[in-house]
Parts: sequence; structure tokens; C-alpha cells
Amino acid sequence: MSRSARRIALEALAVLLSVVVFWVPFYFVIINSFKNRTESSLLDIRWPSAFEIYDNYKTVLTAQDGMVSRAFLNSAAITLLSIAVLVVVCAMAGYVMQRRTDRWSGTISFLVLAGLMIPPAIVPTIWVLDSIHLFKTMSGIVLIEVALGISFATILYKGFMATIPREIDEAAIVDGCGSLRLFFRMIFPLLAPVTSTVVVLSAVGIYNDFVNPLYFFPGARNATIQLTLYNFTSLYNTSWNLLFADIILISIPPLVLFIFFQ
Repeated sequence: MSRSARRIALEALAVLLSVVVFWVPFYFVIINSFKNRTESSLLDIRWPSAFEIYDNYKTVLTAQDGMVSRAFLNSAAITLLSIAVLVVVCAMAGYVMQRRTDRWSGTISFLVLAGLMIPPAIVPTIWVLDSIHLFKTMSGIVLIEVALGISFATILYKGFMATIPREIDEAAIVDGCGSLRLFFRMIFPLLAPVTSTVVVLSAVGIYNDFVNPLYFFPGARNATIQLTLYNFTSLYNTSWNLLFADIILISIPPLVLFIFFQ
């Protein structure tokens, strides 16, 4: 077999594997979201005898006085606010950590790395949030998401910052740029590749976060989109068609985000 034929065969095998690994499960979820409750309980990939698309998705969107719609708004607000704070704060922190070298540099780097190694404590965090009146608030959950993602994003920005020459800083200072103007007008636009990476990775993680909203943002009015999966599951009788329809709705925003930033 020639080299070109082997390459074509490998590419075809890769495409086939991607279809099996990614598209078959996706097809399984989509086709079961179109079925009625009885057929979806079989959990197979057979074509439905009757399509219940409108009824299933309408039921999901109107369940419990439109909880899914409120959850979409809550998740979108948490994600957008957290990403905005993460990008600005971590970009500035990564810039300072990479450019400045003094006796505190090692300590600061260690503290940033410690944020990746030390697990969060649930009960003390709830106590702190409650004592400063941020428990069950949008501001509180945004600060939690930022605190959990700040170490990883700062390390990414610091590593990428090393590829930007210091001569740009020096030339801007000679031309009269202040610190903030230097960063936001000269440095920050050059960070677009790593910013896209931070936005995609952090946004998907925050949007799909289940545990933190459950602990730090409880309440029916504060439900996030991942918590709505509870609506259609039970110990004895689960509405699989509605559960899969909810999963499809949940998957749309991250898919659009990934395609946009790709």
C-alpha cells in the first residue's frame, strides 16, 4: 500500500472513530428527546413511532413556572460576569507576575499554584459568604467561580505573556503611556489567543458547574441550568424524553460558544 493510500485509510478510520465516540451518543440523546415517555424509557436508538418534539420541548420550557428559562438566565449571568472578571483580573495578574522579578515573585507564584492544589472547603466558605451577606446572591456565586478559576487562568496568561517582547512596554513608556493605558491599549489586544482559550475553557466549566450553585446559590429562583436536570428524574419513574430534551437545550450554548471562538 502506498503512503497516500495509508494516509487516506488512517483518516477514514479517524473519522469513523469520531462518529462512533461522539456522534452516536449525541444521536442517542437527540432521538430519545423526540420520543414519548414509554418509548424513551427503552433507552435505544430506534426511530420513534411518533415524534413528540413540540410537546417535549414545550413541557421542558414551561415546567415549574418556566424554571428552565430562569435557569438559563441565571447560568448566562453567572458565566458572563465570571468570565469578564476572570479575563481582566487574570490578564493583569499574569502581566505583572511575568514582568516583575523581585524577592516576592516566588511566593506569589507559589500562592497562585496553591489555588490549583488546595481543594475548596464548603462549610467555611458558606460561613464566610453568610457573614458578609453574599450567601444565596449572584455576587457571591460569581466570586466563588472567579476564585476557583483564577489560578489556572493566571498561569495561562503568565505563560503567554513571556512571548510578548519587553521592548513593546519600553517603547510605550517612552511615548508617554501610563500603566493602565499601556496594558489595555498595547498588551491586552496581543493576548487575544490566550483570552479565547480562557473564555472557552472557563465558560464551559462555569456553565456546566453543578456543585457550586447547589451549595452556594440554593433556592428555586436561583436554579442554574444544570440543576434543572433534577426536574425530570426520580427514584422510581424518570421522564427520559424530557430529561434528554433538557440536555439538548443545555448543550446548545456551549456548542455555539465553541464554534464562535474556534
